[in-house]
Order: sequence, then structure tokens, then C-alpha cells
Amino acid sequence: MTHMTPTTRAAVVLGVAVALTAGLAVAPARAHAAPVDPSSTSVAASPTTASSPPARSSKSAERAIAAFTSRGDRGSTGAPVSPDPASTSVPTVTTPAAVSQTIRTTPTTTLFRGGLYVDPAGEAARAATTLTSEGRTAEAAAARTISKQPVATWLGSWLTDAQLVKKIDGTVAAAEKVGATPLFVTYNIPNRDCGSHSAGGSADNAAYLRWNSLVASRLAGHRVVVVVEPDALTLISNCPEQTSGREATIASAVATLADAGVPAYLDAGNSNWVPPQTMAARLKAAGVDRARGFATNVSNYYPVESERAYAEKVSQATGGARYVIDTSRNGRGWKGTWCNAPGAGLGVVPSVQTGTTKLDALLWIKTPGASDGECNGGPAAGKWHASYAVQLVANRATG
Repeated sequence: MTHMTPTTRAAVVLGVAVALTAGLAVAPARAHAAPVDPSSTSVAASPTTASSPPARSSKSAERAIAAFTSRGDRGSTGAPVSPDPASTSVPTVTTPAAVSQTIRTTPTTTLFRGGLYVDPAGEAARAATTLTSEGRTAEAAAARTISKQPVATWLGSWLTDAQLVKKIDGTVAAAEKVGATPLFVTYNIPNRDCGSHSAGGSADNAAYLRWNSLVASRLAGHRVVVVVEPDALTLISNCPEQTSGREATIASAVATLADAGVPAYLDAGNSNWVPPQTMAARLKAAGVDRARGFATNVSNYYPVESERAYAEKVSQATGGARYVIDTSRNGRGWKGTWCNAPGAGLGVVPSVQTGTTKLDALLWIKTPGASDGECNGGPAAGKWHASYAVQLVANRATG
């Protein structure tokens, strides 16, 4: 925490201690951002049906304060708690406004302290193991190359509530063990992807906000970063009949994350989709003032400089919101199509930025090698596309 007097800091810490003890409350897209099932080869589009697990085990005020004050260095030390199948409620968390303010002002060196987390059991690593066992040497090598970089962990309706809790808790615990910062993506908005390759999401807004509250409850008290709902705001231009009222829903989800002390970046499309002023208006309606900022180029191919120019305009129109850029597949620039684009290559490796612009980080938000859908020879959205991963590695950016 920065820019606070000792008295203010003490008040914030005490408030978060109470919040961590209490739990978390329910607040009132396209296929190129495909979900990934971490435990199987298929992606389910149906809503989650498992009962909501409880919040983490209660701590004394002293332990909660100690966990919060050390979060900037190593995160909470609390062990993951298994979900209770009999539980049907998500408890309430209330945190001071000062905590939300630090989401906007914390330096990137603090926000991403310890560097970005590389998951040794991520999608690419699992693919490499499978391909090696099948004797597919070249494809295994490509997957292994991708697995060495920090890639976001996607969360959505292909996970039951119990699986969701296990995935979040396991990833957070592993990242904290090595002192790194994990990146998550929420991808469960109703009518996700306007019914295209990655169709699905929660059954309705109420179910989505309950799901988002569960996510926030597991992330509360830990040093993490979240990208919120790729394509959700941009697709308002494509299918307004399916996305009516979406800004308010996202604003409620972002407020819940902010109340849990979780820095969020709302997806803002890319430099060749929605005009900056239009996107800025949507971001404002979707609660960007409570978030860290916004993300661009998720699962797309536009060069960093194009995205930076676009993002700076959006930032200015949103009062200086910060941003991140997805470089996972932009090493060869835009190739004329968004779906498993032929000729695409890996972009520059993820890195945290400390310059004078509003750019926080270059990230691999899309999982390189995961299919966008059944297009250009790809398998279903979210499945590993082994030959495409080989192409991405072969065409990767240099320098």
C-alpha cells in the first residue's frame, strides 16, 4: 500500500481484517477469446450448477492484519479451503474506499511484485506432456516453448463451482510459493461471444454476479490481477439485442472485485474495432473508475504501437485509466482474420512496464496454441491446436 499516512493505513488494514473475516457478498466473445477446460479436452457452455463454496476459514483480526500488510511482498499465507457442497451462500465483504483507491495508484512494481507467474501445470505444459507421450516431438517442443512464459488462467462456465475454487486456490497458492503475481481472466458473461464459437456463459445476470462474487471471495487478500470479460463491451456493437444492460452488470462485477481489493482491467477491444470515444463511454458505464484500468488486443494480432496509440486515447477519455496489452499472437501483426489466423506468430514475451505512459504491462492474456474455434483448420474453441502452436513459435517475434 502506498501514499497513506500511518493513521490511514491502520484504518485500512483494520477494515480489511474485518472484511477478510467476513467473506464476500453478491452484488445487485467472440471465439478468439476462447475458454480452456483445465481438466479435459472439451468445453461446456452450460451454466455452473454446483453449490457455492464458503469463504476462506475465519482468521483472528491479528492474523488478517498480518496477511494484508504482507500482501505486497508475498500475498496471504492462508491455505486454500476445500468447498463445502452443502453451502448455498456467499458471505459478505466490505472494505474501505481507501483500498479501492490504491488499485488505481499503486505502482506497477508493487502491483506485479515478484514478476508474472509462470504456471508449470498450465495449458501449454499439459499439452507438451501429452504430445511427448504420443511421440509428436515437434508439436511437443512448440507447446513447451509456450509453457515457459506467464500466461493468464481463464475462468468460466466450463468449471463447476468446486472446480473453480480448486483452480483459483491452487494457482494462487503456487504463485505465492514463488513470490510471483498470477493473472486471471473472467469469461462467463451471459450470451458470451454473441452465440459464436465460444458461446455460453452464465444463465442470466444474477447467476453471473453470484459467480463473480465467488471468484472475488477466493482472490480477496492475495496479490493477483484480473482481466474482466474479453469482448463483452465491444460486442455491444455486434449484438445489442443480446447485450442490453451489460455495462451495468459489468460495473457491479467490477465493484465486487474492487471491494475485495482485486485490481481489474476491463476488456476494451482493439485498435480496429470500436472508436476510442465510444469505448471510453462504455468503460465509464461499466465501472472503470473502480478498476485498475482496461486491456486491449485480447486474443488479437494488432502491433503494440497501434494498440498503445489507441489505448492512450481511451485512457485520456477515461480520466487517465491505466492499461495492459495482449501480445500473445501479434508478432506478425494483423493477418486479415481473427480466428486461428494463418501466418500469425508469438509476440514479445510478457513484461511489466515502468515508463511514463499509462501502459502497465505487455501480457499473454490469450493462451497461444488454444484454438479460437472450428475455423482455418482448428478444433473446437479452447482445445489445444498443436499444429497452430508450431506455427506461432516458428513465426515468433524476435528481439
